[in-house]
Amino acid sequence: MKFTKDQLERYSRHLKLKEVGAKGQTKLLESKVLIVGAGGLGSPAAMYLAAAGIGTLGLVDPDVVDLSNLQRQILHTNKDIGKPKVISGNETIQGMNPDVDVVAYQEWVSSANIKDIIQDRDYDFIIDATDNFESKFLINDACVLLEKPFSHAGVLQLLGQTMTYVPGKGPCYRCVFLNPPPANAVPNNKDVGVLGVMPGILGTIQATEGIKYLLGIGELLTGKLLIVDALTMDFRKVEISARVGCRACGVCHPEC
Repeated sequence: MKFTKDQLERYSRHLKLKEVGAKGQTKLLESKVLIVGAGGLGSPAAMYLAAAGIGTLGLVDPDVVDLSNLQRQILHTNKDIGKPKVISGNETIQGMNPDVDVVAYQEWVSSANIKDIIQDRDYDFIIDATDNFESKFLINDACVLLEKPFSHAGVLQLLGQTMTYVPGKGPCYRCVFLNPPPANAVPNNKDVGVLGVMPGILGTIQATEGIKYLLGIGELLTGKLLIVDALTMDFRKVEISARVGCRACGVCHPEC
């Protein structure tokens, strides 16, 4: 594509990178990323993807902005309290980069709509920025079924984890965690708290994984679970494998 004068200046640091360049920046501007959750994880992911020039960003979130969100959900500010998060997010992104087309879905993801949302714009990459197990398994199963790559992340207090699924190239989320835990078996951040920067760290990593996938560069977190401990500043990769007979991705030995 032919860049405008403003685009040449806006993306100048990308254009100078051999891993991106004009061809890569064109690819980003033509790409479509869906972010499910416009909160702690979704905020930094959306902002960095918008700044990078992702052409279409889908934002999915049913909630409105609450004062307690602002300690970590940097997509929103005081003036947005009471406003739907997808509307607030759209306004923030448009203020950052007019090249980005934001598609807002103010609804809960469910088995009835998840496939339709993903297929609405035929998104190239999905970011799971949700905060509950039901949605995470739902996103995983839909992405496996539709053969869509996605980045998972989760945070709790001062800990975080993330992995990337690419169809045919590694285990899915259900391979690792199998099934949602029983109700109330795992504490949530509303009850036990979360360090505000933790979703910022993990959400930024998710955005990085999305950009790398779209550009076809580097090594993704496929077959690896990255665990982050902010208290010790320890980043640890754990090798993970596809589960034989997985209910989602169906990995199975020939003799099965």
